[in-house]
Amino acid sequence: MRKNFGPKPILYPQPVFIIATYNEDGTPNAMNAAWGGISEADEISMCISATHCTTKNVLRRKAFTVSMATADYVAECDYLGMVSGNKEPGKVEKCGFHTVKSTFVDAPVIEELPMAVECELVSYDEESCRLVGRVKNVCADEKVLTDGKIDPAKLRPITFDGMNHAYLVLGEKVGNAFSDGAKLK
Repeated sequence: MRKNFGPKPILYPQPVFIIATYNEDGTPNAMNAAWGGISEADEISMCISATHCTTKNVLRRKAFTVSMATADYVAECDYLGMVSGNKEPGKVEKCGFHTVKSTFVDAPVIEELPMAVECELVSYDEESCRLVGRVKNVCADEKVLTDGKIDPAKLRPITFDGMNHAYLVLGEKVGNAFSDGAKLK
């Protein structure tokens, strides 16, 4: 038997994105956003309201980075979602994060978060809050690589559990894509 929960924005997994931009004065800003994903081969999309400092920065700079929040920095990543950049412009520094300028777009890369997607703005729809970015580069710290590829077990990305207001770590391999299903052909 199934239990109905009604219309709710609940999906598993729901990635925890840390969107980083530069403020008007050039200081780094970042926010936590969990409503997003891949929308084209070279695009990602997310839902963030126009009132966010980050949204204003993206529209002004036409660029942003998206880091995967990780288990090692749960508190810091959660803080970036709890505190508004409109009220606390130094929140990136307050959580101890350090940034470097992306080589590909006009946005910061957070050094402590080992994987980032560097994007240029494609579009923003204020009515739906849909932000679309074109992927210009994906970068990862060598410490999360195995055989030259990003290793989720080393990255330890977290996902948002909206039903229980929790963060869960990803990483356990349970099968082989484009292979295991072949036995059913």
